[in-house]
Amino acid sequence: MLAGATGAYGLANYSRHIEPHELSIERIELTLPRLPPAFNGFRIAMLSDFHYGAYIEQLIRNAVAAANEASVDLAFLTGDFISWRHDRGPRAAHDADACASILAGLNARLGRIGIMGNHDFAPRAQVVSEPLEARGIRVLRNAAIPMERNDSRLWIAGTDDVLEGRPDVAKTLQSVPQTEPTILLSHEPDYADEVLRYSVDLQLSGHSHGGQVRLPVIGAPILPQMGEKYPMGLYKLGRMQLYTNRGLGMISPRIRFNCAPELTLLTLRCAANAA
Repeated sequence: MLAGATGAYGLANYSRHIEPHELSIERIELTLPRLPPAFNGFRIAMLSDFHYGAYIEQLIRNAVAAANEASVDLAFLTGDFISWRHDRGPRAAHDADACASILAGLNARLGRIGIMGNHDFAPRAQVVSEPLEARGIRVLRNAAIPMERNDSRLWIAGTDDVLEGRPDVAKTLQSVPQTEPTILLSHEPDYADEVLRYSVDLQLSGHSHGGQVRLPVIGAPILPQMGEKYPMGLYKLGRMQLYTNRGLGMISPRIRFNCAPELTLLTLRCAANAA
């Protein structure tokens, strides 16, 4: 009994105080068949689900530093900068501003692009988006912008949040030629089933936190709405690929087990240069 109690205490301590602060850097190479040769080797840092608070501030700073060391072309921030609580009030604006201040330290040659998550609608969404925009982080809400290199283009698109916003993939992609490659940012990964109807090469999402707790054989006992089907990692869905980031922060209960917080470093390859 003593051994069992000691083991349970150790597991609880690890899940509460150790793993949530151990940043995992996932390095992924993705071949996009429609990617122009000019974009071969294009590097992206992806951070998600910050849920800013004092408990997570240093981890966010560590993730920013690690992303900067990787020397990336673009940085993507896929939502949930703050946490939705019933007592938000002025705290939402404080947390949004503090999180944006840290993320302003991200270095990416071609810029930093974000989208809103469901928690970011706890106040008005502008409470979260405005401090990001003020620090040079472009926030996409049903919009797309091109990246240009040697007369070739790669489009970056972002939808409004699926659960709390007004997502519209058709509107998001209305300016994008169907023949040109597109990366779409959408906070909830299960929205991929809708995105599949359109000409999108890669969807990047967060939202699920990977479940925060992943048990052997069982996997994640609890997953959020719109994060149940594609909770973490890489999925190949016909002509489109989806990658779901496990996020940095947590929602209650603030524990992680077998599901460390994640910074994703993506390298894009065109078909001609695939290993």
